[in-house]
Amino acid sequence: PQQLLAQRPDGTSQAHTDLHLISAGEGGPQSSTMTECFDCDNCKESLYGRKYIQMDNGPYCIPCYDAHFANTCDECKELIGHDCRVSGGPGPRGGPQGQRPLLTPWHLQELYYEDRHYHEHCFRCFRCDRSLADEPFTCQGEELLCNDCYCSEFSSKCVACEKTVMPGSRKLEYNGQTWHEHCFICSSCQQPIGSRSFIPDKKDYYCVPCYESKFAPRCTRCKKTLTKGGVTYRDEPWHKECFVCTGCKTPLAGQQFTSQDDNPYCIKCFGNLYAKKCSACTKPITGFGGGKYVSFEDRHWHHNCFNCARCSTSLVGKGFIPDKDEILCRDCSSDL
Repeated sequence: PQQLLAQRPDGTSQAHTDLHLISAGEGGPQSSTMTECFDCDNCKESLYGRKYIQMDNGPYCIPCYDAHFANTCDECKELIGHDCRVSGGPGPRGGPQGQRPLLTPWHLQELYYEDRHYHEHCFRCFRCDRSLADEPFTCQGEELLCNDCYCSEFSSKCVACEKTVMPGSRKLEYNGQTWHEHCFICSSCQQPIGSRSFIPDKKDYYCVPCYESKFAPRCTRCKKTLTKGGVTYRDEPWHKECFVCTGCKTPLAGQQFTSQDDNPYCIKCFGNLYAKKCSACTKPITGFGGGKYVSFEDRHWHHNCFNCARCSTSLVGKGFIPDKDEILCRDCSSDL
């Protein structure tokens, strides 16, 4: 709306001799020359010689306009009268770190946010009293805060540099703590970890290559680090694929095995290479699987192979008679 001074029908005026009425309705300002009766649309008093404001539905004297159309400032609770309104362009737009108040196309000194209106000088930060008219701000409950006050009170702080992590900036969070992305670095190589995997160790954080190089156990055979499950033999770590039979190279993880001179062997290789041989069946006597054996002089038998050479009666726990390479029960020996 524009303040105007009305012209009398005879063409004279206290301030102007060639007056046009300016309308602030939709479609922008409009101009027309007044040559007829001209009264306030509300109180019906003549507007000749008085200032008035033209609205879509007609002209209003200043008191009627303020009474019917002026908003109340949410801060000072006073009316935002006609003298707070001047023409101008649209207000500034919001930035990425906050919002900006909206200004109507012709209300540069009246600001509003959501459904609240303010004098320009009343639109201030609730903490530091700084003007927010041209500043990004955040609404916290009923309070309007500038970015600095909001970040100081509500934003988290980086545990590395102890500076505020600004809203919208890239950050990393772990175990209830927050870092700037560039502050979350490996304790060994000092390079930013970013989105890569890391391994915590007390108060330190390591990228995977540094942790493996510094702490991870190394395989006894290939000397490379163990990054996941392996096996332990004689208190030494091995990759599963590296823990194999010394003889046939078959993987021993999860299998029965034994050792000879600290070298691991599968049951088959150990039996063929080192185990005693049964004098009856000539197969290895390994002792695995609960197997028992009988020894006599320099000969050995599986329990189930220790039988009379004539009648095949088991001689385990019984007396027997050796006859050259054979063993006989007492009955068969007496028949000789």
